[in-house]
Amino acid sequence: MKIAVITGASAGMGREFAVQLDRQQAYDEIWVIARRGDRLLTLSGALRAKVRPISLDLTAEDSIEAYAKLLVQFQPQVKTLVNAAGFGLFGNFADLPLDEQLNMVDLNCKALMAMTHVTLPYMARGGQIYEFASIASMQPIPFLNIYAATKAFVKSFTRALNRELKPRGIRAMAICPCWVDTEFFDRANRYTQIPYYSHIWNSRDVVRTAIRDMKRGRDISVHGCGIKAQYLAAKLLPHKLIIEIWCKQQNL
Repeated sequence: MKIAVITGASAGMGREFAVQLDRQQAYDEIWVIARRGDRLLTLSGALRAKVRPISLDLTAEDSIEAYAKLLVQFQPQVKTLVNAAGFGLFGNFADLPLDEQLNMVDLNCKALMAMTHVTLPYMARGGQIYEFASIASMQPIPFLNIYAATKAFVKSFTRALNRELKPRGIRAMAICPCWVDTEFFDRANRYTQIPYYSHIWNSRDVVRTAIRDMKRGRDISVHGCGIKAQYLAAKLLPHKLIIEIWCKQQNL
């Protein structure tokens, strides 16, 4: 049985990945994972492949074990893994609740790493892993501090993993979008808001670019010419300068 596994599939980028992968590739099943199981059920009528909704909170201690048991039970070949689950918070590190920031690290980093590790034994040559990082991974970002740090981890982890998996013929790619029109902002804005957004992209376009970049053999996917220029600037300019530009844009 050939399957795709997608976390964060109840909305936004994860859901869009389920739709686009289903159109472009043949899967016997698509396993969609998220906390909100009721939303996962709506995918059943929207995709060609059979949908297996799996309601899990990936920050819970037993969630990865529960997923691992499903792999043992069904013994699938995982053709595609998409780790899209994650969240961010705007605000001063010292003012944001510690438990929520630790939860961010657990979901953005630990759960992503664990899902990848548990899934890899079920992947064969030609397998594909999409890990969601962010353009925020390119430099430190005040008032988006922990989120940017978690995404820097994801980017570094994914690029190194891609090289480690080369002998097995499995590809791993970090997706580094800028602002995307998703429910990300509903949670990120809970404590404070930032006033300036250079551009807000459509999730459909970002996912389309990511799938194309995977086919091209890239280990990082960046959507949009302006964002690619920003990525280049982050590599060339001192991070201290970039931090000050960001703070000035946000009136911080």
